[in-house]
Amino acid sequence: MNPQPLSSENPYHHWICPNLGPYWQIARVRGSDTVVLKSREGNGQFPFSPMEGFALQHFTGKLAIAQIQGRCHQQFGDSVSETLVWELLQKLIEFGILASEEETPMDWICPDLTPYWTLTPIPDSDQILLKAIEGNLRVIFSAAEGYALAYFTGEYTVFDIQTRCEQQFSGGISADFIEVLLDKLIELNILAEESPGGEESSSDAEPSAGDRPKNSHQLKSCVQWINHPDGYWILRNPEDFTFLQMSDSDKVIIDQLGRRSPTAIIEEFCITPQELKNLLRLLTTSAMLEGTTLPTPPRGKFNPMQLLYFRIPLFNPDPWLNRHIDGIRWIWTKPFAVILFLCLAASAVLGIRQREVILFTGQQLMEANGPTLIIPFALLSMLVVAFHELGHAFTLKNFGGVVPNMGLLLMMFMPAAYTNTTDSYCLSRFKRVLVVGAGLLVQFAIWAGALWFWNWTNPSSWLHTASYLLMVAALVTVAINLNPMAKFDGYYLAVAMTGINNLRGRSFALYGNLLQGKPLRETAGNIWILAIYAPLSLAYIYFVFGFLFARIADWSLTKIPMTALLLLTIWLVYFFFPRDKR
Repeated sequence: MNPQPLSSENPYHHWICPNLGPYWQIARVRGSDTVVLKSREGNGQFPFSPMEGFALQHFTGKLAIAQIQGRCHQQFGDSVSETLVWELLQKLIEFGILASEEETPMDWICPDLTPYWTLTPIPDSDQILLKAIEGNLRVIFSAAEGYALAYFTGEYTVFDIQTRCEQQFSGGISADFIEVLLDKLIELNILAEESPGGEESSSDAEPSAGDRPKNSHQLKSCVQWINHPDGYWILRNPEDFTFLQMSDSDKVIIDQLGRRSPTAIIEEFCITPQELKNLLRLLTTSAMLEGTTLPTPPRGKFNPMQLLYFRIPLFNPDPWLNRHIDGIRWIWTKPFAVILFLCLAASAVLGIRQREVILFTGQQLMEANGPTLIIPFALLSMLVVAFHELGHAFTLKNFGGVVPNMGLLLMMFMPAAYTNTTDSYCLSRFKRVLVVGAGLLVQFAIWAGALWFWNWTNPSSWLHTASYLLMVAALVTVAINLNPMAKFDGYYLAVAMTGINNLRGRSFALYGNLLQGKPLRETAGNIWILAIYAPLSLAYIYFVFGFLFARIADWSLTKIPMTALLLLTIWLVYFFFPRDKR
């Protein structure tokens, strides 16, 4: 086969390149640009250039020479030879990967129409209707043509289909019947050859409106790929505000959605149909695909444990943050960081020196005021938490993130606030640590300011008492937030510092896989962190919730035993009966 440029004079440029997938796989040599084509039977491998490797990825039995040549031009520009694919085919023949005998048009595989078209007999007629799976395009063919089109599945050559037609319709089929049918498909724009502008389309290329139905599996136009510094990809949907962490191989497959048929993707990337189905389900449930929305969470029956932790979104702060962020960007500069560190260090020294006085003052306030301190202390704690959340929000906004909502958080019957900083997952690990730690730094700054203000005010004034309560409120909320066993800032700080997203879930999954004998799909460094975190988290849950349950049960059975038992019985009947009949 001699290399021929792709031009209108080349009669074979629309013929389909063979499918190498069943017998060969493509691999990249580590530390090199060389691509290796390896036999699946383990009896040979052959080196190719990166450009040739890119072209070989499209040898799936569904793309024409012109199409692969066009894709190579799009990928590598003018450095691609006009005869690259022809030369590559010749090279495959020389290596013995393809048959060495001179091939003719009869040896070429006919394209796969099944992802986009269906064949339907016309009632009371011997004609066949070719219908687009999506859209309104309909084309009528004769019975012989319809019989031949049934074999356009990307598996049969022109010769195979020609032979079957001659056997089925003995004596009524011309010697070039399939070649004429292919030309007819091209004329009807069901197949398309190379256009003068270099753009091409086929049943497996990206369809154009009105010619073929568009693959329904396609990412929304708003969805963005973010190359994360930690070595993976983030798929970000800024409209529905969902995120997915993807590997390099997942990204390559997802990028083909809407361009290639599911069958072509499965064959080209050597994945199972179930693997592609699972990937599509993940994209659907996170509303990444066109025409999908976030599923409504199933509404289960009420559980009293839900009162311990739930969120109420209140408003979208992003427009307000955008208006004010430019005026305070100096906060995230190195000079300010040095000044803040020195101030906090000086405050820590002062606090340690005055620790006995601070404790004694607290005892005096409790003895003098008792429970009346609860209300001002709670109000000041809420003020501290509000500034804490603004610290998260403004820091994320400074790094270019989006804060879609803020709201009320009820945590163990205590009201607090929360900020949705999910967009921080798109940032580097260091910036994520800063976003999470910003709230804690704000609390330390409030504590330091209250400490100095407490020292400067008159001990008999209400400002002295208020500044003391503010100082204590800042320290107490810091202590609660730093707990990494609950999903507070301490937990998200641990996630950011280790780079292990979904730390709690993965730690329990590690032990689950270990007990079931399944492979541990974690790196050696992550395994130790996950192995330590799971038992500590279980111990925390046991002691905290066990303590709460014991105290509530003791009070209920002592003070209102009959009422408690009645309420418990009603709830058990409600929760377990009647069963959902869906």
